[in-house]
Amino acid sequence: MKRWLQLAVILLCACAGSARALVTLAPGTASLPIGNQLSYLHDDTGRLDLAGVLQAPAGAWQQNDTAVFNKGYGDTTWWLRFEMQGGALREPPLLEVAYPVLDEVEVWLLDGRRVQAHYAMGDKQPFASRPVAHRFFLAPLPLVADKSYTVVLRVRTSSAAQVPLALWQPGAHHAYDQQRLLGQGLYFGCMLVIALYNFFVFLVIRDRAFLWYVLHVVAMPLFLASLNGLAFQFLWPEATTWNDQAIIVMLNAAVFFGILFTRRFLQTQRYLPRLAPVLGLLAAASLVLCAAAFVFSYALLIRFTIGVGALTCATTFAASVVRMREGDHAARLYALAWSVMLAGGFVLALTKFHYLPVNVVTSNATQAGSALGVLLLSFALGERITQERKLRYHAQQDALQSERMLRQAQEEALEVQRHANELLELRVHERTAELEIANCKLAELSATDQLTGLKNRRWLDALLAEEFARCHRYGHSIAVLLFDIDRFKLFNDTFGHLVGDECLRAVAKAAAQAVRTPVDRVARYGGEEFCVVLPETDVEGAHCVAERIRAGIEAMHFEVEGTRVPVTTSVGVAARVPGSGDTAQALLAEADRALYAAKEAGRNRVVSAAAEPA
Repeated sequence: MKRWLQLAVILLCACAGSARALVTLAPGTASLPIGNQLSYLHDDTGRLDLAGVLQAPAGAWQQNDTAVFNKGYGDTTWWLRFEMQGGALREPPLLEVAYPVLDEVEVWLLDGRRVQAHYAMGDKQPFASRPVAHRFFLAPLPLVADKSYTVVLRVRTSSAAQVPLALWQPGAHHAYDQQRLLGQGLYFGCMLVIALYNFFVFLVIRDRAFLWYVLHVVAMPLFLASLNGLAFQFLWPEATTWNDQAIIVMLNAAVFFGILFTRRFLQTQRYLPRLAPVLGLLAAASLVLCAAAFVFSYALLIRFTIGVGALTCATTFAASVVRMREGDHAARLYALAWSVMLAGGFVLALTKFHYLPVNVVTSNATQAGSALGVLLLSFALGERITQERKLRYHAQQDALQSERMLRQAQEEALEVQRHANELLELRVHERTAELEIANCKLAELSATDQLTGLKNRRWLDALLAEEFARCHRYGHSIAVLLFDIDRFKLFNDTFGHLVGDECLRAVAKAAAQAVRTPVDRVARYGGEEFCVVLPETDVEGAHCVAERIRAGIEAMHFEVEGTRVPVTTSVGVAARVPGSGDTAQALLAEADRALYAAKEAGRNRVVSAAAEPA
């Protein structure tokens, strides 16, 4: 039972396959697309020939389910076939492959297994070798009415493997092709007029933005002419290698000059400093790809070229949006123009990678987008010129207004200057007096110890030198006292530096109160040491003053956290009548030795340099 069911299924499939309609171009039909009638075989090795393909099992062939056979990019070989029947036609119909950048296209018309006609075409062969001189691949099919044929195609390409197939009446194809050429002529003529116009504008105003724009406008149609086969037909019909390279070179040139134009037009270096390096890298990448077109294969470079082009379109569009938001009116037209061209390029990329079907709209989207975009860019340049004229006009008006205001300001300034001169002399006298007072205060501050309020060491050195010289001149005695706080380091370690500072202030106050003669001066010598200069004083008088200071400090009531802390001091005394070889520093050194003698004698005492410890 199972065998009978299997046999029935096989017979039904065979009947269904045999019942498939043959392709027939009726006399009244101008053209007939045959994409849905195709079956295809993938030759991944590229080694199959016609005999091997005809011997391939039926299960190896797959039915094409789209209007246009399209398998995207890949350096591989595809075999296509369809069955057709001859009609009552006056001339052999034309089989059109409407994609001109296929590397190799071979067509066989088979009557059973006998080859009725064979054509070898492709853009790797000189244009003159084609059976019909046309930018697309056209193959005349000599058919006999009511006879069945098999048409087999072999397609190998490093570009997108898309094969738009259609049968045409020769006369209808010629008429329709004239319409297509008219559209192409309008496009290229429009681009040429725009390029020439802006080139003349560049010659007049010498703005490099127009030069980059002109080169971009020239590169874009050359790329499209290379892509749609017109360049191969009319510009370089024998240059088969350059024909592939031209697509890469022209597309990258359009990207490169578009970036230069964008940088100049939108002033990215000034207003978009973060985006400017990105555009620079994309421009460098497009130049590298231009050079690489002469070394590496088309199949490898086209993917990178499309990637760089897509990134460039997105980046420049984003830059125009940013400038538009910043208030640049010309950037609005630029953004609109770039969005139109971006849409056209995006549609082209999607068709090449088999994401969109190939039809009249998608095939011409790039040309329509580039033409409209270039036109809008021309309007944007005109808007930029208008803006610059307005800015220059406003700048001139502002300059005139500024000149008038400057003259008025000069007159007012003369009046103000006369009045200022009158006040200047008065202010000079006032400022001089204030300066003298400030200098006195500054001198006082520079000579005063900020912690104790006594005079500091610098003031002490000057005073001692002056008094020492005066006493030497008149032969009078001068005395110096040096004293410090006993065990002050232990005091600081015990109670802290803040309490130590309070102690220093208290000692300074007690010492100042113990000095009664107006000419006797107390100064802070350094750290916890103090010095008293006693002019006109001998050793006995100086000893009395020193004892009074010591007793006053010992009697001082100094408390720490409510507890009285005893504070004592040791005093060294030195006095003499200065001789011719004496110095004030020697007198200080004697007082310092006396101070250390007082420390060694037990502290809290006065020791004179010429006497034993008391």
